[in-house]
Amino acid sequence: MDDGEFSATVAAITAAFGDPTRRDIYLFARGADHGVTATEVADTFELHPNVARHHLDKLAAGGYVDVHVERTEGAGAGRPSKRYRATAGAEALDVPGRRDDLLVDLLGRALALLPPADAEQMAEEVGERYGRSLAAQMAPDDRHRSRRAAILAVADALTAHGFAAHAEARGSSIAIINDHCPLGAVASQNPVICAVDRGMVRGMLAGLYGDTAPETTSSRAMGADACITVV
Repeated sequence: MDDGEFSATVAAITAAFGDPTRRDIYLFARGADHGVTATEVADTFELHPNVARHHLDKLAAGGYVDVHVERTEGAGAGRPSKRYRATAGAEALDVPGRRDDLLVDLLGRALALLPPADAEQMAEEVGERYGRSLAAQMAPDDRHRSRRAAILAVADALTAHGFAAHAEARGSSIAIINDHCPLGAVASQNPVICAVDRGMVRGMLAGLYGDTAPETTSSRAMGADACITVV
């Protein structure tokens, strides 16, 4: 797929699966032969029924689950029960990875030939340009959302790119934590590539909220358990 198609696909998947709980709910529904109800999801994941229903409706809006209305005979005039079942094409939801091992390795080797400061600047600029273009695809008419909402959207987009990201408050700041690195061993061999991630965060936040100065405080490539960027 071309860049536009890829960005649109990421945006669609982010809306449906960016939230970790929603991903778990989807897997729960996919594993249930007869589907699930909002009450069953609420009980399983210890959620308020309205929150469970919201997650299920998001999945339904994206076409990832079908909604079946069940009416119980003699049950009176209460609300009909909705049962959510994974769509028939659920097994085809795996999106081809954007990473190309050969190109990533080539990038790492090319950056290694540059002075470290120049390599880091170039990597961050590339990431920022991509982040800005992705933000335009994610929300072309929504550039004044709150900082927290923008950061949560960035974490969702990073997750869709394979970073397994989530956001958490840290005093007056918010940290974006990546529990996985899709660049694999190349990042460990060439940690300067991590500047691409920081640039993506900067670019997406610029497009969704406004210019910020995200700071990387932890990196898996340097031996940490997770990559952490504080905004």
